[in-house]
Amino acid sequence: MIITLKDGSKKEYSQPMSVIDIAADISEGLARVATAGEVDGETVDLRTVLDQDCHLSILTFEDPEGAGAFRHTTSHIMAQAIKRLYPQVKLAIGPSIADGFYYDVDSDTPLTTEDLEKIEKEMKKIVKEALPITRFTKPREEAIAYFKEKNEPYKVELIEDFPEGEEISFYQQGEFVDLCAGPHLMSTKPVKAFKLTSLAGAYWRGSEKNKMLTRIYGTSFTKKADLDAYLTRLEEAKKRDHRKLGKQLGLFMMREEGPGFPFFLPKGMVLKNTLLDYWREIHRKAGYVEISTPIMLSRHLWETSGHWDHYKENMYTTVIDDTDFAIKPMNCPGGILVYQSEPRSYRDLPLRMGELGLVHRHEKSGQLHGLMRVRCFTQDDAHIFMMPEQIRDEIKGVAKLIDEVYQLFGFKYHVELSTRPEDSMGSDEDWEMATEALRGALDDLGLPYVVNEGDGAFYGPKIDFHLEDSIGRTWQCGTIQLDFQLPLRFNCEYIGADGEKHRPIMIHRVAFGSIERFIGILIEHFAGAFPTWLAPVQVKILPISDKHMEYARKVEDALLEEGIRCEVDARAEKIGYKIREARLEKVPYMLVVGAKEEEEELVSVRSRFAGDEGQKKLKDFISDIKEEISSRKIRETVAEEEQKA
Repeated sequence: MIITLKDGSKKEYSQPMSVIDIAADISEGLARVATAGEVDGETVDLRTVLDQDCHLSILTFEDPEGAGAFRHTTSHIMAQAIKRLYPQVKLAIGPSIADGFYYDVDSDTPLTTEDLEKIEKEMKKIVKEALPITRFTKPREEAIAYFKEKNEPYKVELIEDFPEGEEISFYQQGEFVDLCAGPHLMSTKPVKAFKLTSLAGAYWRGSEKNKMLTRIYGTSFTKKADLDAYLTRLEEAKKRDHRKLGKQLGLFMMREEGPGFPFFLPKGMVLKNTLLDYWREIHRKAGYVEISTPIMLSRHLWETSGHWDHYKENMYTTVIDDTDFAIKPMNCPGGILVYQSEPRSYRDLPLRMGELGLVHRHEKSGQLHGLMRVRCFTQDDAHIFMMPEQIRDEIKGVAKLIDEVYQLFGFKYHVELSTRPEDSMGSDEDWEMATEALRGALDDLGLPYVVNEGDGAFYGPKIDFHLEDSIGRTWQCGTIQLDFQLPLRFNCEYIGADGEKHRPIMIHRVAFGSIERFIGILIEHFAGAFPTWLAPVQVKILPISDKHMEYARKVEDALLEEGIRCEVDARAEKIGYKIREARLEKVPYMLVVGAKEEEEELVSVRSRFAGDEGQKKLKDFISDIKEEISSRKIRETVAEEEQKA
C-alpha cells in the first residue's frame, strides 16, 4: 500500500501498518509527540491499522484534533482518579472541548473545590504510573451487561441507544475501563501539565427533565509553561468578566423577573446607542437603506420560511383572533415582505436593506450567560437582494465593511468558508456558483481563509468571521450567508433587462452579530476601559473643593455644549479620593480644577492613557478630545501605577 503524507511524500508498505508504527517509521521523535492520525480527512486513533492506499497526517498537540485527543485522554485520567478516590461516583460523559475537557459525574455527596486538589494529586500518580492505554470492543449486549455489573447506569443508557448488533469500543488504562470511541494517547505518561479549573451543574443529556450532574472542568498541555500562560489568561478573563464589570460600571442588569432578558441602564444605553449611531453611519456610506419590521407575525409566514417546522421549539408563540402568531426569532422573513412590497426591476438591484431588529429565541436556562447568551437581543441584520452576477462584488463589499468594524476596535480575526452540508436544498449548479462566488470574493480581497467542508447552512454556503480579543479568545460574530431558498419559498421576483421575470439571490449578513453580545465582548476586550468615543462618561470634572464648584460647572457647560459626555464629582471628598473613584469607573479623562485653573481658564488633565498630562487651556483640551472622539482613536490604557504617577 502507498501512504501519502501531509507534505506530499509517499511511503510504501507491503503489510498493514498502524498509524503509530508509521509515525515511528518516519521518526522516533514524531512517534513520541503523536496524539492521533488523520486518514483521508477523518481523525483516527493511533492504533488504527491501515491496509490500503490513503492520505495520512500524523497529528500532534499543535493540531486542534491532536490537542483534542490529548485532552480526551486527560479526562479519562481524571475519571480514573475520581473512581479511585470515590468508588461510589457514577460516570456519565467526558469529552475534550475547546481549551480543555470535562467529565460529568453523579455523586451522592456533592463534590467541592476542595476535592479538586485531591483528584489532581491522584491524577499525578496515574501519569507517573505510565499506564499503557489499550482499546478493545464488545458486542452491544455484552457491553450493556458489563456496565450493569459495574453499576454505571449512564454508560448503560448510552449503549442502549446504539442499534442492535453494534460493536462497542472501550479504552483501558490499568484498572480503569471506559466506554469511548477515542482517539487516545498510547499511555498516560505524556500528560504532565494539567489543572482542574472549576465545577458546574449540568443536566444529564442537556435536558432539564433529567438529573443534575456535577461537571468538572479542566485543561491540559504538553508543557508547564503553556499551562501557566493559559491559567494566567483565565485569571485575566475573570477580572474582565462582563457580568461583574457591567454591574460595577452601571451598564446593564439581569433580574429574576426576566431571565435571559437584559435591562440596559442609563450608561449602558449611552454605550449601546453610540454603537448603533456608528452602525447607521457606516451603513449609510455603504449604500444601505434602513427598515424596521414587526416583532410578531402570523404563523403562515413562519411556515413559508420553514421556521415553524425547523425552529418552533426556540420560538415564543401566542394566539390572536384564533390565529397562531410567533415573536420573530429572525428578521429575514419580514425583510422579504418589504422586498415584495413593490415591483422590483434589475435597475433596483442590488438592494441593501439593514435592520436593527429585536429578536427573541428560547434558550435553555442553563445556557444563559450574561449578555453572551440571552433570550432577547438586537441583531444588526442586513439582507441584500441581487442578481447572480452581482454576488462577488456584494460579498466583497460586506467583507470590507466587517473588516472596517473589527479594525476599529483592534480585533484580529480569521475567516472560515463553509460549504454544502449533506442535508441541503437547491441544485448542484446553484451551490457551485454560490461557493465559487464566495471563494472568489475572498481571493480578490486577499483574505486568508480556512474551508469548513459541509458546514454551510442548509440553504447556502457562508463565510464566518472569528474575531480574537485582547487576551487571545476567539468569538464568532460576523457572518455572510448566501440564500437561494427563501427567495424561492416566497416567490420573490424582479424584471430583468430582457423584460422577463427572474428570481433574486439573497445575502443574510451581520457585522456585530447580536448588539448585546458584542457589547459583552467589548466590555471584556477593553476590560471596561472603553475608547473615549465609546465611553459612557468621557470626562469627569473634579473640583478640589466647594469653592471651585462654580468653575467646575462652567467647564461642564463648555464640554456639554461641544457634545462631550461629562459629569462633575460634587461630593465633599478629598481630591485623591475623587481621582481613585474616577479611575475605578474607568473614565478616560479627569479634569482637576482649583484656584489656579479657575484664574487662568485652565484644566489639569489626568488620563487613563498617560496619567498626569499637565495643565491645558480648556479650549485646547476640548479641541484635542473632540478630534480623538471624531476619529474614534484608540489610545492604549497604561498600567494603574503609571496613572497614579
